[in-house]
Amino acid sequence: MKQFQKLIKSFSFALRGIATVFKEEQNFRLQLAGTLLVFIGIWFFRLKVWQISALTLVIIIVLVLELINSIMERFVDVVSPRLHSQAKDIKDIMAGAVLIASIGSVIIGVLIFLPYIFV
Repeated sequence: MKQFQKLIKSFSFALRGIATVFKEEQNFRLQLAGTLLVFIGIWFFRLKVWQISALTLVIIIVLVLELINSIMERFVDVVSPRLHSQAKDIKDIMAGAVLIASIGSVIIGVLIFLPYIFV
């Protein structure tokens, strides 16, 4: 029973972290809104399992990268509170990683949904 309580506590910490990012990061909220639209499209067009898997995978990658980006921003602010050129570079590079993943996910989404939209 004690192990189960520890597990529940771990989940509550994780959910609290996700809630923090949701409250404080506009990009995360926009990405979740996009996720909702994708899943509505999945339901509406009755996509194949491999298409659902591909879309789910890229969504997870973008959301996880956004969480990591938020972590890095906070970590850099704690370690280097004064604006340092490398601190700025770290933040910009992480944002670039999220941007590349987001663009890639949009491309994959377009490639999957386009044939269903223009039938």
